[in-house]
Amino acid sequence: MIKYQEILNKNLKKTFIDILKYIEKNGLEGENHLYITFATNHSLVSIPNWLLKKYPNEMTIVIQYEYFNFTVNKNNFKIGLSFNDVKTDLIIGYDAIISFADPYANFGLRLEQKTTNEFKNKINSKKQNSNNVIDFTNYKKN
Repeated sequence: MIKYQEILNKNLKKTFIDILKYIEKNGLEGENHLYITFATNHSLVSIPNWLLKKYPNEMTIVIQYEYFNFTVNKNNFKIGLSFNDVKTDLIIGYDAIISFADPYANFGLRLEQKTTNEFKNKINSKKQNSNNVIDFTNYKKN
């Protein structure tokens, strides 16, 4: 049996990692910016407890003007962001990524989660569709 979703997800994740590697090497150019949504309660995520309390299931970060200590690793990426003027380091495993988008480039993807059934049910109940494309017209600048 061909595991289409598994093959697709592997390639979507590779695309995401390649984009992060490009940003790590070149920085963000022009008006490009990323919205990255991830599962905060995933075992491959390390964020401060105060953020986890505020965002117990998922969180969206924006990579645009101010970020620091950005490194792309084999299984995760690390990034420093400011939340209410508090510099905070985040470690986000690729398997915790739910979606990412660059509204300026009109590009986005939704990744299938590889987690426990309970977590999958939470994620699936939030999905509006299952075609791995995000409608992010609400993010696009006018």
